[in-house]
Amino acid sequence: MGQRCADRELGDVLLIDIVEDMPQGKALDMFESSPVERFDARINGSNNPADVKDSDVVVVTSGIARKPGMSRDDLLTTNAKIIQSVSDSIKENAPNAIVIMITNPLDVMSWVAHNRLGFGKNRVMGMAGVLDSARMASFVATELNCSVKDISPMVLGGHGDTMVPLPRYTTVSGIPITDLIPADRIEAINDRTRKGGAEIVGLLKTGSAYYAPGASAAQMVESIVKDQRRILPTCALLEGEYGLKDTWQGVPCMLGKNGIERIIELKLSDDEKKLLEASNEQYVDRLTQELQLI
Repeated sequence: MGQRCADRELGDVLLIDIVEDMPQGKALDMFESSPVERFDARINGSNNPADVKDSDVVVVTSGIARKPGMSRDDLLTTNAKIIQSVSDSIKENAPNAIVIMITNPLDVMSWVAHNRLGFGKNRVMGMAGVLDSARMASFVATELNCSVKDISPMVLGGHGDTMVPLPRYTTVSGIPITDLIPADRIEAINDRTRKGGAEIVGLLKTGSAYYAPGASAAQMVESIVKDQRRILPTCALLEGEYGLKDTWQGVPCMLGKNGIERIIELKLSDDEKKLLEASNEQYVDRLTQELQLI
């Protein structure tokens, strides 16, 4: 993600990790690519969380990653403690930052961060929908043997098995995929999208997805830093939108210089509403488990 942000010249980049010298080494390697890639952005590494001082945007990836056989829920207890500590550092050193959460389970970790930070809901969000939508777009492009550039995907809900791919709102040059792909193949694409992270974890065996999440986070950062006001699926705090209250779900949001500028409410069918409600129930179950562990 840091490399993607530097390539796009979104600003100077700081990598922070607890592993001694590792972020410094990666940062140096990335920066040494700048004369070749021709980007003007400084990249530095640090082991000190306080060095996040005065950052405009903080992308949080801290926590343990999934291993084969693990669900995102298995990360709940350990990662919640880590996110609380990271949030304290952000609040103290970068009180005006916009925070993008990536750590799993994404929806509950967004709640943990927002609760700990005390920032406005527009300045705390989760990256999931951009990634899930990108995976869906990749599978649609493969199915149709067409360019990914013409595909505009849409996935709502939580970042897990209950996410809600929306074929009606997924288009190829403006044409809904429901007009281009048979129903059984669309369902196969939806299923693979929901299991996209687990598929990669199973193949890697010693790690989780890296490149697509990094690119997805960079897209969100770019929209915020450049005030592009792009509408991107984002994990946001809902307070009545979609009939849901006090919950974190992936929905289309306009991202600009103030973070979440606006939440877009799509007109969902009854079936789509039921799927989003099921995703919300999973969030409630995760949050209940987290509250019992605190």
